[in-house]
Amino acid sequence: MSPRPKPNFRETGAGPGVVCLHANASTSGQWRDLMAQLAPRFRVLAPDLYGAGASPPWPLTRAIRLRDEADFIEPVLASAGAPMFLVGHSYGAAVALVAALANPGRVRAMALYEPTLFSLLDAEGPPPNTADGIRKVVADAAAAVEAGDIDSAAARFIDYWIGAGAWRRMPDSRKPAIAASVSGVRRWGDALFNEPTPLSAFASLDVPVLYMVGRRSTPSALGVARLLTSALPRVQIAEFDELGHMGPTTHSQAVNDEIARFLAIQA
Repeated sequence: MSPRPKPNFRETGAGPGVVCLHANASTSGQWRDLMAQLAPRFRVLAPDLYGAGASPPWPLTRAIRLRDEADFIEPVLASAGAPMFLVGHSYGAAVALVAALANPGRVRAMALYEPTLFSLLDAEGPPPNTADGIRKVVADAAAAVEAGDIDSAAARFIDYWIGAGAWRRMPDSRKPAIAASVSGVRRWGDALFNEPTPLSAFASLDVPVLYMVGRRSTPSALGVARLLTSALPRVQIAEFDELGHMGPTTHSQAVNDEIARFLAIQA
């Protein structure tokens, strides 16, 4: 039997454990500034999810599920101790929710920026619905990847989440790593659109949740927010008027400050 793959992760600080989970087309590096901000009071760990950063790719031929991502980072969760705090953005926030449901007793509180559980929108009502925009983006980007046009795939994905022309304006030094990661777009989309957890399950997460939303975000992300904030029993909503879905990377200080305030209250 081959050894179980292990995640690469960053770690800093001392105190109660905080695990930070990154978005798609990103790595644990997106949390560098937050980790430094929290380190005087918390022990902060940030893993690279499957196929991101220095972590290995998904090793199986079957479709990946969010529970597989949660199982992959189990060594990091165990190292953080219990009860821990979970922080997540986009895909990482969706993984955090699934990980918390698997073992709610180990989670003290959660700070989430727009989890992308698109399966909830399809469960509410079949297409056409507010998930159609990202559904089309995933299909277009995956087709570009399969045609060998990674640059076009990255442009389609990034422009959807940040705005038209965002990929073109991005510094050339940042593009290769992002383009390489976008090769996993079909895998991400499959995991998020086919997550089996029903909305009703999140009503059992009896922990404080800071749910952050950018008012300039996409209909798909805002649609998921509408559903989850109605289901989570102890949710606190923080809205950022000028931010979109990528707020934790485009305006990291504002988002990090909100997370740090929440964690300080909950600690």
